[in-house]
Amino acid sequence: MMDIHQILKQLPHRYPILLVDRVLEVEKGKRIKALKNVSINEPFFLGHFPHRPVMPGVLMLEALAQAAALLAFDYQGITPDDKTVYYFAGIDGARFKRPVEPGDQLILDVQLDRVRAGIFKFKAQATVNGEIATEAELMCTMRTVA
Repeated sequence: MMDIHQILKQLPHRYPILLVDRVLEVEKGKRIKALKNVSINEPFFLGHFPHRPVMPGVLMLEALAQAAALLAFDYQGITPDDKTVYYFAGIDGARFKRPVEPGDQLILDVQLDRVRAGIFKFKAQATVNGEIATEAELMCTMRTVA
């Protein structure tokens, strides 16, 4: 388990783009299960959509990528510094199957598929109450920036 204070030490993201509230489980080098509490106070709900607030699909993918980064850091046994950035390298097979609304708890389940030449590939799924909200294969890589 990892609380928000530990997550803030690992991820460079901050409000309003930090999208992981808690890590529930980690199987080193295999999978991570985390959660995002979706609140009506999220800034994106002001425009997406005012009459029927729905979490944007790209932000669900971003939440999954942040969970994937936490899994990658744990796998490597590192704590990234200010010069380490974790980027998307690709997204395949993204599907959106259920809207995510204020009050939902988004469960992020990410499995490490493989690591080759510094590219991490993950199978990722986000659910609400056991129903798949989104799923995708994510490719990510770490870079050092000046």
